[in-house]
Amino acid sequence: MRLPHPLYGLYERRLAASVPRDKAPRHIGVILDGNRRWARSIGESTAHGHRRGADKIADLLDWSEDVGVEVVTLWMLSTDNLERSPDELEPLLTIIEDAVSDLAASGRWRVQPVGSLELLPDHTREALLAAQAATVGVQGLHVNVAVGYGGRREIADAVRSYLRAGAQAGASLEELAEAFDVEHVAEHLYTKGQPDPDLVIRTSGEQRLGGFLLWQSAHSEFYFCEAYWPDFRRVDFLRAVRAYAARERRLGR
Repeated sequence: MRLPHPLYGLYERRLAASVPRDKAPRHIGVILDGNRRWARSIGESTAHGHRRGADKIADLLDWSEDVGVEVVTLWMLSTDNLERSPDELEPLLTIIEDAVSDLAASGRWRVQPVGSLELLPDHTREALLAAQAATVGVQGLHVNVAVGYGGRREIADAVRSYLRAGAQAGASLEELAEAFDVEHVAEHLYTKGQPDPDLVIRTSGEQRLGGFLLWQSAHSEFYFCEAYWPDFRRVDFLRAVRAYAARERRLGR
């Protein structure tokens, strides 16, 4: 239930003040879910829902900067989504291209595409790589845009990359298998060199990861929000960060 407008502002300020910056997550992963259902709930087209969802991204990045987050990973399109009908997929890809290009054009955030880019149409892949090239020197928030992303495929790609690197160095398959360790996977992930996500947020009420950052989220905290992504508000974000800060993180110990 939404608070009346005057009380909402007061509540938001108090909530923001209650979030301890020294306990803020360094890396947040966000599953941007519910665009289609949001659009259906108001009698609009699927494309309208995706467009409204794309418009919400800059707000999320602003909120993340405010609390001291360093890395945000946005799951914008899964490998499964690539199987959708052309009537839905083509407009969605255009919306993603525009959204990522807008993030880069702002000059505020460093954009990095993560996913199986070879599965994407040329124009989408080129737009993502252009955004990455345009922001490579930006020192602000690091934003991973997961497009054509699947967690199982990422792990398979990491193992494949490890084997190829070893073969190029002259190692035999037996030698590679004997030396193989979990750290070798981490060194070949799409997000290599980045901290693992401390907090993973999923909107729309679904309580599952669906393959998002499977390897990296082994010790992540999860927060599931009932709001569809286009309706996700700053108070929803702050509640997620506050809940994270209040948890005792055991990190598998």
